[in-house]
Amino acid sequence: MMQQTFKRLALRLLFLILGFSMLLPVAHSEIEGIDRIIAVVNEDVIMNSELELRMLSVTTQLRQRGTPLPPPDVLRKQVLERMIISKLQIQVAERTGVRISDSTLNQAVNSVARNNGLTLAQFRQTIEEGGFDFGSFREDMRNQMIITRLRQRQVNNRISVSDQEVDNFISVNKKQLEGNKEFRLSHILISVPEASAPEIIQEANQKALDTLQKLRNGANFAEVAASVSDGQNAFEGGDLGWRKSTQLPTIFTEPAKALSKGDISEPIRSPSGFHIIKMSDIRGELKSIITETQARHILIRTNEVTSAELAQIRLSQLRTRIIGGEEFAKLARANSDDRGSAIRGGELGWTKPGQVVPEFEREMQQLQNGEISEPFQTQFGWHIVQVTGKRETDNTEEFTRNKARLAIQKRKGEEETQAWLRRIRDEAYVEYRLQDNL
Repeated sequence: MMQQTFKRLALRLLFLILGFSMLLPVAHSEIEGIDRIIAVVNEDVIMNSELELRMLSVTTQLRQRGTPLPPPDVLRKQVLERMIISKLQIQVAERTGVRISDSTLNQAVNSVARNNGLTLAQFRQTIEEGGFDFGSFREDMRNQMIITRLRQRQVNNRISVSDQEVDNFISVNKKQLEGNKEFRLSHILISVPEASAPEIIQEANQKALDTLQKLRNGANFAEVAASVSDGQNAFEGGDLGWRKSTQLPTIFTEPAKALSKGDISEPIRSPSGFHIIKMSDIRGELKSIITETQARHILIRTNEVTSAELAQIRLSQLRTRIIGGEEFAKLARANSDDRGSAIRGGELGWTKPGQVVPEFEREMQQLQNGEISEPFQTQFGWHIVQVTGKRETDNTEEFTRNKARLAIQKRKGEEETQAWLRRIRDEAYVEYRLQDNL
């Protein structure tokens, strides 16, 4: 039962990771017939056996997803073309020096195993029991990582998104970004009769200003509205109820956009008089509240002289001294290998989620104010970290702009990637063989 579970996990994993991979869902021995060259791609070739294996993999994936299969000859052409494009990308990577080292590949494979609750040995066993060759799996995974890195270098890193593009995107997609946003406004009207003399208008304006001052000094809006407002909702405390932006009175639409929850507007002039509105509440709002962390750390880097074990021992000793009463800042200045923060006593300032590497962020999240972590490792070395403060901040504007920027980057990336793939395909020498078999 456990082995069957592992097999199902591995199959789902392989399809997710490699997409149209060269991993076959059946044993290689099931591919019969004399092998032959099916296509020449520059200085490389694609063999018929490779195509047949890929066909089996793709067919299995489509069936598992419940996707209707196209006619065999159509599917075969599509699969072969994908193989040609993949091979061309690997060739470009080789020419431009894009590599994935064995250590990087090992980390990726270990991460995949760990994320599926398996040890590396269990993961390898699962793959091999499913009829796959683990060495081929590793190389296919390496190729996919190479292609990803190549596209990052050739396409994604060259894409720029201006602030003006972000502004335009937000403006055009405003309703979509706002979602089901609704406002609850409270309203006070100081009316002005039609064709009033200037002094009457001035008197009403002054009354509105005095009312606003009273509200900002802490007076209850509902009570003030009930006593001074000439509006239809005065006896309900001026409450206009929940409304979408499109349902607000036109004169309130723009002022309401500038108000946060609890804010009160300046007097708004209209033919009927002077209005004061309060943003009593907002719901359905695209809002991002994040926790920022203030922390300081001591870093010990490993090298030929300082082993990982020695780094941990040194940090444990420093942690004991800090807990015993010695100043963190003083020890950081004297011992930390992060010279940029060491001169500030190890201070990192306020950090937002995603600004530090995941291992470091995970340690910070687990600590309360004043707590010091046990020694832990990141790609930079070994650390101890102390959290000195946490606060919640409204990150909505930055969140919205980042969301818009990512959407633009994704669109541009897809367009640029397709153009780049067409270009390397057009520049390549591709010779199809045995056309009757396609």
